[in-house]
Amino acid sequence: MRRACRLIQIPRPTAYYRSRKKTWNELRIRMRDLAAVRIRYGYRRLHVLLHREGWKVNHKLVWRIYREEGLSIRTKGRKKKISRLRVVLPEAKAPNECWSMDFVSDGLFTSRRFRVFTLVDHFTRESPAIVADHSIRGSRVVEVLDRLAGLGIKPQVITVDNGPEFSGRALDEWAHRNGVKLDFIRPGKPVENAYIESFNGKRGRNV
Repeated sequence: MRRACRLIQIPRPTAYYRSRKKTWNELRIRMRDLAAVRIRYGYRRLHVLLHREGWKVNHKLVWRIYREEGLSIRTKGRKKKISRLRVVLPEAKAPNECWSMDFVSDGLFTSRRFRVFTLVDHFTRESPAIVADHSIRGSRVVEVLDRLAGLGIKPQVITVDNGPEFSGRALDEWAHRNGVKLDFIRPGKPVENAYIESFNGKRGRNV
């Protein structure tokens, strides 16, 4: 090695140098997993989730890995519907173990649109709350959940899609504050939220 260094005229420390830069492989894997589920979360929101899990990393490192892994915010695109095998979801074993929530919309005879926010308990198949209004934002969803929590009604897990009302900061902070897990379905997989889809479909036919 010394002779080779003299021949090519480079300092010996350069020839023996090996980078000590961390690869952060475990962090990269965890960020990819989080980004695959929270498709509307940017690097700052992912940084918050990582801190909650105990990762002692700053936002600059998260941003660098976020760019290197190509983890940009994805938008949901329309896909051609094809026949799929039915997904069997795990059944709840007690009330308030798992809820689902979603929105349905319709129009009045004046052509003005309105939305209905629905919740369903997977075990009882009953709805803890139903709210109808012309506009329902994430903050309104939190108000409904806070009211139920004040009555002692709170689930362990809530299954939701990646709509802006559910993937926003308001619901994320409420869930963290109340010890409730948000279970996001995969993009384009409404069958993973079958309980609320069935509930809304049946109620819609009965109206």
